[in-house]
Amino acid sequence: MTSSFVDVAWRGRTVRIEHAFVGVEDVDAEAPLMIFLHEGLGSLAMWKNFPARLCVAAGVRGLVYSRPGYGRSTPRAADEHWAPDFMHRQAHEVLPALLQALGIQATQQPLWLFGHSDGGSIALLYAAQHAAQHAAQHALAGVVVVAPHLFVEDESVASIAQARVAYTEGLLKAGLAKYHDHPDSAFFGWNDVWLSPAFRPWNIEADIAAISTPLLAVQGVDDEYGTLAQIRRISRAVPHTQLLELAGCRHSPHREEPQALIDAVVAFMRQHR
Repeated sequence: MTSSFVDVAWRGRTVRIEHAFVGVEDVDAEAPLMIFLHEGLGSLAMWKNFPARLCVAAGVRGLVYSRPGYGRSTPRAADEHWAPDFMHRQAHEVLPALLQALGIQATQQPLWLFGHSDGGSIALLYAAQHAAQHAAQHALAGVVVVAPHLFVEDESVASIAQARVAYTEGLLKAGLAKYHDHPDSAFFGWNDVWLSPAFRPWNIEADIAAISTPLLAVQGVDDEYGTLAQIRRISRAVPHTQLLELAGCRHSPHREEPQALIDAVVAFMRQHR
């Protein structure tokens, strides 16, 4: 993907956001746009060719971007520590500001959200807020969340603690440096807040109850960052949710079972277009 940059005003400062459009070029101007929201250590580049493959299969365009602190976007300041509501801020502040900066109007172009892990949680929070506030005008066509977090589990904290060891003592930092200009910004922003005692009560079950848009929740049965209770409790909070549990798959179905995931998402989109 060839990335571009746009400046966004956020919390009293200007942040540069790396982004790219992928997928079908000659779709109708009113055709859906799918927005990809990456995981807690992800970036635009870490998606590799999955967004393009999915968008071509679905016949839509896609928008992929690196959140502030990630990829080639403005890094987190050395003294900046994310608060437990960091995903709410991304959903309620950064994503709307990015869409505005790019001239994307949800009232004119139906939007699909595709979020992985933390990005899945951000997608849920965005959908919930906009369903509650803009039901009459809202053009959010649907949401797909893959391995999202709804609440904090011991399994998640244990795997994130292991990631810290791999980063400080192993090869994880070198691996992330391929995808982030400032790997410390990406890693410690995410890792510090997830391992902080203040984050343990974090729970967005009540937040997402307002979601009325079509919702597909996907998780690998062997996900090392959370149990199937995550997506099953999403379906409790949002009863019209469709669930897909992938056997023999861990935390990243778009890497481990990409074709199965693409097929499921395309079928879900066709069902709701």
